[in-house]
Amino acid sequence: MAPEKTKSRKRKHPYVTRKAGVCGGKPIIRGTRIKVSQIVIEYERLGWTPDEIVQAHPHLTLAQVHDALSYYYENIDEIERQIAEEQRMVEKFKQSVASSQGM
Repeated sequence: MAPEKTKSRKRKHPYVTRKAGVCGGKPIIRGTRIKVSQIVIEYERLGWTPDEIVQAHPHLTLAQVHDALSYYYENIDEIERQIAEEQRMVEKFKQSVASSQGM
């Protein structure tokens, strides 16, 4: 009997959604305005544990944080592009403020 082929499929993320008009349509934790990219920055860049993320955002649950991280690991390129885009916008804003203040 030949081995059954498994289909590659995306996992469902019950706590992650997108909404037009909310955070630019970027993936967010359902029922909040917390972007998946924000959770990733806190976890990957700041080195926070999921428990520390929940302490910083007491309205989130561990399940929501873990689901956001799972979404990230399945969509790394997309989320990393969003993070890079947001960092470019911050740098542009900083330069604009510095030049308007004559710095």
